[in-house]
Amino acid sequence: MKYLPELFTANARWAEKMVADDPHFFAGLAAIQTPAYLWIGCADSRVPANEITGLKPGEVFVHRNVANVVVHTDLNCLSVMQYAIEVLKVQHVIVCGHYGCGGVKAALEGPALGLIDNWLRHIQDVRDRHAELLAALPDNEARWRALCELNVIEQVRNVARTPLVGDAWRRGQPLMLHSWIYGLSDGRLQDLQASMQDGTEMESVVTQAVAGVRVRYMPH
Repeated sequence: MKYLPELFTANARWAEKMVADDPHFFAGLAAIQTPAYLWIGCADSRVPANEITGLKPGEVFVHRNVANVVVHTDLNCLSVMQYAIEVLKVQHVIVCGHYGCGGVKAALEGPALGLIDNWLRHIQDVRDRHAELLAALPDNEARWRALCELNVIEQVRNVARTPLVGDAWRRGQPLMLHSWIYGLSDGRLQDLQASMQDGTEMESVVTQAVAGVRVRYMPH
């Protein structure tokens, strides 16, 4: 084993521990996966879905990309969503961003970075949609944190607007969407209050969630 032996050693220790805790763990895991949750999160290495939620392997289906963006032309994300909703029958879709997101900061400040600029354009659309709110905030740190939250809220709206979710709701499949954000500095998750389980409540829920961002960051 020539390359990265430390990772193979750590893997062996982990596998041995899992078997020691539950001798049938891997047999059950190999037979079927029945997660209740689809997690759409940031690719940032500091935000691992299983660990921060205390869930075991097999309990959460995960899709990650730069800045937890849901784009209607992203066949990767949509394929994950389709499998999660139609095959695995997840009951919850969680969009989770995090404070200190580099993708959100780059979108906010607008430097030319090359290929990724095409991806960041989606977050800049969120920035531009809420330009008045962001401009009223006292400093760039507040704008960065607020845009991290606004981006999550808008991505939940994008999830709700996909035909995959709309079809699931129309056929009466239980499916709830959630907007969370994670704090790198304290390890805590926060609910941004844009949860919905019906397309008819989408706009009112998003409006209320955005109002919550305004209250948190607007100078009093």
